[in-house]
Amino acid sequence: MVKSGTASKRFILALDQGTTSSRAILFDHDSNLACVSQRELRQIYPRSGWVEHDPEEIWQSQLLTAREVLDQAGVSAKEIAAIGITNQRETSIVWERTTGRPIHNAIVWQCRRTADFCDELKEEGFDRKILRKTGLVTDAYFSGTKVRWLLDHIPEARARARDGDLLFGTVDSWLIYRLTGGSVHATDFSNASRTLLFNIHRKRWDQEILDRFEIPKIMLPKVLPSSGVFGEASPEWLGTAIPIAGNAGDQQAALYGQACFDVGMVKNTYGTGCFLLLNTGERAVSSRNGLLTTIGWGIRPSDRRKSPGREAASGGSDDPAEVITYALEGSVFIAGAAIQWLRDGLKIIEQASQSETLATSVKDSGGVYFVPAFVGLGAPYWDMQARGTLIGITRGTERAHIVRAALESMAFQTRDVAEAMQRDAGTRMRELRVDGGAVVNNFLCQFQADILGVPVLRPSITETTALGAAYLAGLAVGFWKDQKEISSHWRLGRKFEPHLRPVVREAAYAEWKRAVERSLRWKT
Repeated sequence: MVKSGTASKRFILALDQGTTSSRAILFDHDSNLACVSQRELRQIYPRSGWVEHDPEEIWQSQLLTAREVLDQAGVSAKEIAAIGITNQRETSIVWERTTGRPIHNAIVWQCRRTADFCDELKEEGFDRKILRKTGLVTDAYFSGTKVRWLLDHIPEARARARDGDLLFGTVDSWLIYRLTGGSVHATDFSNASRTLLFNIHRKRWDQEILDRFEIPKIMLPKVLPSSGVFGEASPEWLGTAIPIAGNAGDQQAALYGQACFDVGMVKNTYGTGCFLLLNTGERAVSSRNGLLTTIGWGIRPSDRRKSPGREAASGGSDDPAEVITYALEGSVFIAGAAIQWLRDGLKIIEQASQSETLATSVKDSGGVYFVPAFVGLGAPYWDMQARGTLIGITRGTERAHIVRAALESMAFQTRDVAEAMQRDAGTRMRELRVDGGAVVNNFLCQFQADILGVPVLRPSITETTALGAAYLAGLAVGFWKDQKEISSHWRLGRKFEPHLRPVVREAAYAEWKRAVERSLRWKT
C-alpha cells in the first residue's frame, strides 16, 4: 500500500537519459508503465573514434519529454510522488558554477580520444593502483581521463577549476543541477564508481588519483545515496516542486529494476551496448578475468532516508553509514548500435524491427561472423585497438546472413562476459534476466539461451532501467515499502529455453573466438 500522506501521489516519474535518446516514463504503484515520451539525441563525431553530445540538448530533450509525458497521460505534477533519474554513465560534462554554461560538448562514454593517456598510465604501472582502488581497468571508457582532457584542452580550464569556477559531473549530476536551478551538485554511489576517480572501498573520491590526473577535488559532486532525496525540481519546470529521490547509472538501475536483490542474481541489458551485472552483495569481488568491480547502489538505512534534510538540499555529503551493494560487470561497447549501423551506415535495413524477420529467413549465418569492435572491445578483452570485423563472407552471402551475424554477435559477446563472470564468482549461471530495447527480438533471446545453455527470462516490463530509477525514488519517499514489495512486482513475460545441442553450441562459440582474435590489436 502507498503510505498515508502520499495517497494522492499516484505516480513516480522516471527520467531515463540514454546514449541515443532521452525518455520520461510514468510508473504507477503496481509498477505498470502508464505513459512514455521519447526524443532522439543527436550524435556528434568530430573525428574518427571521438563521440560527443550537446549538454544543452541533453537537458532540453529530457525536460521536454518530462513535460510531454505528463501532458499525454493527463497527469498533474502534483500527482507525482518523486522523480528518479537514470543515465548513460561515464559521459562527462564540465560547466560553469555560476552560469551553468558547459565549457565544451559532453564527451561520451564511447569516445576513445584519451586512449594515449591510458597507455601512459599503464606504462608507469599506475593502472594497477587504479584497479585496486576503483575496481576499474584503465580505459578511455571511463570519466576521469575525459575530465583531464577537458582541463588540458580548454583554455584556462584547469586554473578556473582550481578556483572553484567549474564543476564536473556525469549526466545525472548535470540533470540534477539543472532541475534544482543550480542549487544541488551531487551524484550517487553507482555513478561515482564509474568515474575512475572514486575509491569504492573507502567510499570517497581518491586524492592520489585526482593528483595524478590533475583534477581539483573542488569541482567534483557530493556523493549521496542512490535512494534518498537529493533536492527538489524547481516549480518552473513541471509546475510544482517535486523531490528528486532516486538516482543510479543505467546498468545498476536495470539490475535494481530486475529485482536482482540477492547475491548471485544476474541481468543483461541490450541497448547501445550490452551490460551483464552480477549482484555480489556487500562484498566487492575483485576480477581476475577482465571484468569490473562496481557499486550497484547505496541505500541509507530506512530511518534516515525519508527526509531530505539540509545536507541533501545543499548537495549532501559522503556518508559512511551507507549500505553498499556491489556487483561484477562485463561491459560490451557495441550491441544494438550494430543494428543501427546496418540501418544508418550500410542501409541494408530500413528499421531495426526488420532484423528479426531477416535473421529467421535463413537457417544460420552462413559461416559469417561479425565482431562489432567499432570503438575497440570492452570486457573481457579491453583492447582499445581492436576494430570491427566481418569475416566468412562468400559469394553466397546475403544481407540476411549479415543481419543474423550482427544479432548473434550480441549473444556471443554476452557469453564471453558470462564465462569470465562465472570464473570470478566460482559459480555457474542458472538463468539470465534480460532487458533493454533489443530483447523484443525473439530470435535474439532464443539464440542467447542457446549459446549460453541456460534459460533466458524476459520480464513483462522490459523498461527495467527506468523502473529501477523509479523504485529507488519511490522507496525513498514511502511510495513502496521495501525491496520485498518491489520483488513481488517482477513478472515473467516469456521464458526462452536452450534448444541447441551442446556440440553445435560449442563449435559455433569456438568459431566466434577465432573471429574475435582476428579483430584484436588491429589499429597499432
